[in-house]
Amino acid sequence: MNVVHILGNKGAEVVSVQPHRTLGEAARTLAEKRIGAVVVTGADGGLLGILSERDIIKALGTDGAAALETPVSRAMTAKVVTCRPDTSVDDLMEIMTSGRFRHVPVVDGGRIAGIVSIGDVVKHRVAEIEAESRAMRDYIAMA
Repeated sequence: MNVVHILGNKGAEVVSVQPHRTLGEAARTLAEKRIGAVVVTGADGGLLGILSERDIIKALGTDGAAALETPVSRAMTAKVVTCRPDTSVDDLMEIMTSGRFRHVPVVDGGRIAGIVSIGDVVKHRVAEIEAESRAMRDYIAMA
């Protein structure tokens, strides 16, 4: 299975913010959308970075409440690890585990095609295991 299968189930909607927005605005977006990360895009829609809850907490820990008035560009992760729609789910799990992050933007042809969270991966794997289990039970029942 590939990342495109996960996006097919969850959808390809990507919530983004621009780098000049404040961390407070980004935090409100995360809360309203009930998500853990947003991609940071330029005026052309190109990927500039990613901002996660962890990035906001790190900024708050360093600068206190004043951090909420600073631009997203100061706290975002600029070196974003991405995957492609044809990346295998197993490879994606390895990328997430070795990088110790929970969100990976999906890029196709230089454009953002979606974002996958560790929760999306777990949900996909559980569904896959349940389908295998059903198939085994059906096979045994027919034997």
